[in-house]
Amino acid sequence: MRIAIGVEYDGSAFCGWQRQHGQPSVQAAVEAALSRVANEPIEVVVAGRTDTGVHGIGQVAHFDSSALRSEYAWVRGANAALPAAVSLRWALPVPDDFNARFSATGRAYRYLILNRPERPALRRHFVSWIYTPLDADLMQAAAGHLIGRHDFSAFRASSCQARHPVRELRRLQVTRMGDLIALDVEANAFLHHMVRNLAGVLIAVGSGQQAPGWAAEVLESRDRRLAGVTAPPAGLYLTHVSYPERFGLPQLLAEPW
Repeated sequence: MRIAIGVEYDGSAFCGWQRQHGQPSVQAAVEAALSRVANEPIEVVVAGRTDTGVHGIGQVAHFDSSALRSEYAWVRGANAALPAAVSLRWALPVPDDFNARFSATGRAYRYLILNRPERPALRRHFVSWIYTPLDADLMQAAAGHLIGRHDFSAFRASSCQARHPVRELRRLQVTRMGDLIALDVEANAFLHHMVRNLAGVLIAVGSGQQAPGWAAEVLESRDRRLAGVTAPPAGLYLTHVSYPERFGLPQLLAEPW
């Protein structure tokens, strides 16, 4: 039987999603917990691997198991065995042709910036801190130049293993909420560090270092060296993964703050 699961995690406690020898990873924690519930080895396939320090609220994965367990048993049993920084939100039987990665039609992230002079203490692992004032309206103007289907080579990490750099950026919304600025980003798929590089460009515009039109110049250049600094991982959340309705997965739109 193939089971899909929704996973929530605090990425600051792990080296990232992917299993790595000698390092704590979300994947290793989830597989160990599920293996305990199933009483057999379990390997999971995830919708999108996240880096060190990146959080997951709407992460989706799937696994195959011969163990017969109820949806309730998978969730409760796994959560009893998982560390406090990881939690299963739901579990659901899915058809054999479901694949958490390849069946996804879209992914959404939120990047949170704490924009105030004083550094954060309680939220230091959950926001990116920019002490210089940011103009959210200028950031939104820059974002408008990036929406659509483009070659995002300028926003791609040198270590990116994607076959091609073309992605469809469906939404890039900048919202100020007091001293927090949220960047909500949706696309059919993302390149490695793409969201953090988009954030870096918007921060440069918001701080007055660049004009909004510079975002279009960076995009057209296809040159990563022109895009500036990669924003830090703290503050980045995978909030949602979209799938065709026929799979019947829960549509939990979770957004931090």
